[in-house]
Amino acid sequence: MTHAWMPKSPCGDGCLSEGAPTVAFPRRVLRFAAAIGVIAGAFLTAPLVLVLRGRPRERLVRLLFAGILKSFGVRLRVLGDERFRAVPGRGALVVNNHISWLDIIAVNAIQPMRALAKKEVGAWPVLGLLVRRGGSIFLDRENLRSLPATMDELAGAMRGGSLVSVTPEGTTWCGLGSGRFRPAAFQAAIDGGVPVRPLALRFRLADGRETTQPAFIGPESLIASLRRVAALRGLVLEVHVCPEIAPGRASDRRELALLAESAVQAALGRVQIPVQTRRRRTASAPAVPAPAPAAAPVAPVVKVPSP
Repeated sequence: MTHAWMPKSPCGDGCLSEGAPTVAFPRRVLRFAAAIGVIAGAFLTAPLVLVLRGRPRERLVRLLFAGILKSFGVRLRVLGDERFRAVPGRGALVVNNHISWLDIIAVNAIQPMRALAKKEVGAWPVLGLLVRRGGSIFLDRENLRSLPATMDELAGAMRGGSLVSVTPEGTTWCGLGSGRFRPAAFQAAIDGGVPVRPLALRFRLADGRETTQPAFIGPESLIASLRRVAALRGLVLEVHVCPEIAPGRASDRRELALLAESAVQAALGRVQIPVQTRRRRTASAPAVPAPAPAAAPVAPVVKVPSP
């Protein structure tokens, strides 16, 4: 089934870059063991997460998600705004380009938040547990009648002060290619009267080369993707935090989606998309300085060393 809520990505095995360095088999086994240990720790600390509030709770949740990245040998590098914090009593829609199951882990390692996730994610091992514990809003993309109620729930969550992470492309891409940002979730931001925070994600190797190896694309199983990520040496996940798009900046959800998409593309050093509204006027998205695509950033804000 393919429709606006279930777009199909053209990315497949042919998009996976070659020549990425790997670790020996024993190291891969140790990485899986470390990930299981982190999940066990999440089970043990679940009651504490439910009791804690504010900064202490955020620190604990960030530690758990950062631990998963570390267990798989992934270093997290944050660019742009050093960190976006939840403003007490004010929600926001946080959107990013979608490449891998690592995306949501990295976002929560920076700032814990709820997520709008397809219902299938809730049944995934490891990640499913974490997103359920995090209060995710689940989207049944096969039941179109339930979608308006889900968008109302999303708007209500943000209106109530929650940060909610959404991947508006609707599916994963390899990272070199990308999809259009679907506008529906942006209507929830307009209805909730909250800002939009775009994030641009990119994977690199230790030598600075961009890689598509971590992409979770095509008919691949989650287990196969986990194995490939666990085998990589020196994987770096960059998260470029773009400036917020304030409420009222866009005339409608389509313009808001294009503003966010343009910010992400500019942060990745790609061609900026012109924003056109249906009000017979054209506006350009704000200029976001584009980093040189081939150069690795010099000063990481967040580092999670390989185990």
